[in-house]
Amino acid sequence: MSETTHDSAVALTVPSSPDDGLPAAELARKYGLAVSGARPSLAEYTRQLWERRHFIAAFSRAKLTAQYSQAKLGQVWQVATPLLNAVVYYFIFGVMMDQKRAMATNTYVPFLVTGVFVFTFTQSSAMAGVRAIAGNLGLVRALHFPRAALPISFALQQLQQLLYSMVVLAVVLVACGHMPSMAWLMIVPVLAFQFLFNTGLALILARAGSKTPDLAQLLPFLLRTWMYASGVMYSLVDNLKRTHVSQWVIDLLGANPAAVYIDLMRYALIDDYGAKHLPPHVWALAVGWAVLIGVGGFVYFWKSEEKYGRG
Repeated sequence: MSETTHDSAVALTVPSSPDDGLPAAELARKYGLAVSGARPSLAEYTRQLWERRHFIAAFSRAKLTAQYSQAKLGQVWQVATPLLNAVVYYFIFGVMMDQKRAMATNTYVPFLVTGVFVFTFTQSSAMAGVRAIAGNLGLVRALHFPRAALPISFALQQLQQLLYSMVVLAVVLVACGHMPSMAWLMIVPVLAFQFLFNTGLALILARAGSKTPDLAQLLPFLLRTWMYASGVMYSLVDNLKRTHVSQWVIDLLGANPAAVYIDLMRYALIDDYGAKHLPPHVWALAVGWAVLIGVGGFVYFWKSEEKYGRG
């Protein structure tokens, strides 16, 4: 419809739209629009992450291959690094401090190597997790994908590295007279629970590290303290009992997740490491820590999904 104005110009009357007056949020819902970068629901986020499982696996393999690409010995350092750490700890704690006095040498050596390898798995996952977002901002800002893929891929990378180390550990065990047995099958559920725990820990630290980059500088000191409190180089329970501390202190330190997974691995692999060295309800602790930190860490990370890479 048109009408003539006083200066003879013709003006067109625009018909009103049925969308006039609708709030922006209602209008977006009507036409299927969503906020760019908005956090999806937890179920949808999990589905998106599953769809990118091949990327997670490929990214972790690529990182593992590139880790020592500049070194002449290349991938040998994947097992040489924790093994050299074990040699240093053996000299300091086994020889100089005589922590092996309560064990035969053929028991203390696999005891120490197992502790170092298993704790290194958690330690490396934590260190990689804290830098997962802050150290990959270019990738985070350039591509749209569930950000949890990064810390999960780093935890998977450390699992792959541990599996290489387990071959060396098996050689050490056999050399010390501990032959393969059915008990060795227990390493499968132990590693599964520890991997779930490590992944949750990496997710928690990834979110914290994305907001507080200085955490990456503080974390090595916290991890070193954790290592000494987990009985990596010595029998934690025996040493605590010699100091005559309360039983609840022994139970509390023995129930910390690193000590739980180390003790279970030693129990599975070392003939002389009996059930008396395990904390009460050890399997419940192993499962409980895996579920609590694994699932809780995933939800905690997802809560800030829309904030990663911004600011």
